[in-house]
Amino acid sequence: MSQYPPSSSPGDAPVASAAAGAGAAAAAGTRLDRWLTSYAERTASMTASEIRALFSVANRPEVVSLAGGMPYLPALPLDAIADIAARLIAEKGAVALQYGSGQGEERLREQIVEVMRPQGINAHPDDVVVTTGSQQALDLVSRIFLDPGDVVLAEAPSYVGALGVFRSYQAQVVHVPLDQDGLQPQALEETLLRLRAQGRRVKFLYTVPNHHNPAGVTLSLERRREVLAIAQRHDLLILEDDPYALLGFDGDPLPAMRSMDAEHVVHLGSFSKTFAPGYRVGWAVAPHAVREKLVLASESAILCPTSFGQFAIAEYLSTWDWKGQVKVFRELYRERRDAMLDALATHLPQASWTHPVGGFYVWLTLPDGLDAKAMLPRAVTGRVAYVPGGAFYADGTGGHSLRLSYCFPTAERIREGVRRLAGVVQDELEVLETFGGVPTSLHRAGRAGVDNPGPELA
Repeated sequence: MSQYPPSSSPGDAPVASAAAGAGAAAAAGTRLDRWLTSYAERTASMTASEIRALFSVANRPEVVSLAGGMPYLPALPLDAIADIAARLIAEKGAVALQYGSGQGEERLREQIVEVMRPQGINAHPDDVVVTTGSQQALDLVSRIFLDPGDVVLAEAPSYVGALGVFRSYQAQVVHVPLDQDGLQPQALEETLLRLRAQGRRVKFLYTVPNHHNPAGVTLSLERRREVLAIAQRHDLLILEDDPYALLGFDGDPLPAMRSMDAEHVVHLGSFSKTFAPGYRVGWAVAPHAVREKLVLASESAILCPTSFGQFAIAEYLSTWDWKGQVKVFRELYRERRDAMLDALATHLPQASWTHPVGGFYVWLTLPDGLDAKAMLPRAVTGRVAYVPGGAFYADGTGGHSLRLSYCFPTAERIREGVRRLAGVVQDELEVLETFGGVPTSLHRAGRAGVDNPGPELA
């Protein structure tokens, strides 16, 4: 049957031709996405988080969310911050709201150098590139170093936001195990030698050395030196992602790896955890040649980082006791960490977990036979939420673990959340004992790869 009615005249031919072309384009795609076959290959890795939909339910007030890595912003001096913002607009608005430098405002870069000083980093402001959060710094480093098929070494487990970036640049992530003292140096060197013997190109090691996201562990000083020695022997670049360094509960932070080797380390930092993530201001400190490429890559992506955010943070750092505010956060998070560890010992003795000395997270390993991702819907029904461990692996493993965050809920809510979680675990164990094997409800998806993260996974 003809696509057009018999009354169509010659004057309708262009319309018919356009309609036919549209039909061909639609045939090449799908009814839902006509451009399906036109996307770049790298978009194949952009998959929606399978657990993100659950968090629309998990964010209800009756659900205790131990999932999101959100700083507790009510502890900030919000009135003072409001005054800073108002004064900034009134006195410097014409500059603060204008385009800025692609490398970042010099005043803020000078202050960032001081912020890093407790970690032993003696950098120059010219070494610093201001970014839109440290997430953009991850993207920029990946953009200038990674070709499709390149290998990135990363801890197992590893920060989900980084895994998503590496995957978007079609890199292959190879995990290196960690334990309570952080990344295992011997395993790192063995993995590096094996990959290079196979002819695979290893571009850099990605690590979160302090108060690890998600594992909650800290790389010991001895191991930092061992990892650097390996990097120097094999000329391996280290991407040191360090947003939690100042949030330790037991004294001064350990020296950053950047403080011990400025040539093999690109150091990333952020104000999202020690101040406010809404300003979206982070930074990278890199060797000179790398820094130049980071600036060029940043300019091609966003022209310049947020001028207003930089000016606002610079005013905050210069007019407020920001070190005292970090101490407030540390004590707050210490209390909540203690509440979580006490509650786990009381309610979940059949599980095991890490003992963080700072940061936001506890990494919990479930009893044998249980799968955290399969259990999550039941947990949300039981009014508690967490992040399944598989989100933090690039190879589909980690199903027996989960991440618990103690930074945002009160200590009372944390205890109640752990109590609820323990009830869900006990129910699952009873199903396992009754039916044997792994019940259908606990079937593991087994799909390798990392879902694109949302803020609930940060």
